[in-house]
Amino acid sequence: MYLRLNRWLWSSLPASITATYPVRLYGNFLNMLARYHSPRGQLHCTFFFRNRSALELIRRLVERVARSNGVLRVTVLGCSTGAEAYSIAWKIRSARPELPLLLNAIDISEEAVQLAKSGVYLFGSPRFTGANVFESMGEAEIPELFDRDEDLVRVKSHIKDVIRWSVGDATNPDIADLLGPQDIVVANNFLCHMERFTAEKCLHNIARLVDNGGYIFVSGIDLDIKTKVAKQRGWKPIEELLEEVHHGDPRMVRDWPFNYSSLEPLNKKRRDWKTRYAQVFEVAY
Repeated sequence: MYLRLNRWLWSSLPASITATYPVRLYGNFLNMLARYHSPRGQLHCTFFFRNRSALELIRRLVERVARSNGVLRVTVLGCSTGAEAYSIAWKIRSARPELPLLLNAIDISEEAVQLAKSGVYLFGSPRFTGANVFESMGEAEIPELFDRDEDLVRVKSHIKDVIRWSVGDATNPDIADLLGPQDIVVANNFLCHMERFTAEKCLHNIARLVDNGGYIFVSGIDLDIKTKVAKQRGWKPIEELLEEVHHGDPRMVRDWPFNYSSLEPLNKKRRDWKTRYAQVFEVAY
């Protein structure tokens, strides 16, 4: 009742008021209540080209970790029905078509993985996710990623063939041994749906996947947990495109502060703002 009343009051205020420092502090308090008291549940809502700034940063980081003779190793955890994994593979393939690439895509849902593995999607029929997975794409971009037959689209073979799909759990302590060291690990938009203790333990577990000098992408997670783990493990926040990536998915900031999975507005007055708001880190050990 308290959060519902505040949501009504908040929605009646203009943005010029909700952006002020005192109101923002109160928003942080409301978001803390949402994070601590809202029931959790895994979702499978996903979109192609969801965060274009993050995709651009992946392209730039690939140039730093790509080996002259070897395979670029990428893992996407919580891949859902495949939109993020295919978007990443497309971005890397477009920038470096000659680069050997092996992309692992893993999700806990067998149904989601089977749909993703098929690489077949239907316009106007949001199977399984309940959302339009193409809403972030322009009509002219569809041929870059898909072969289209009216309302049916299939991911192009040169993108589809570099992905290895599997059903798995990111909390599995054996995941690092099963997959081996990775150059880039993407763990977006699923840790927020776990209870706090489980999310923190899972992030530590995921960190073991990243090879020395590799990168981890982490969004859609309680920022207190992410900041704590990043500091404990000595991760270096990537400042390049930091603000653009933070603001790159408007869905994540739309329902702040009342949704536990929403993203806190960036606040440069915090001493730890770079670590807190970075979604990409370099891992060294």
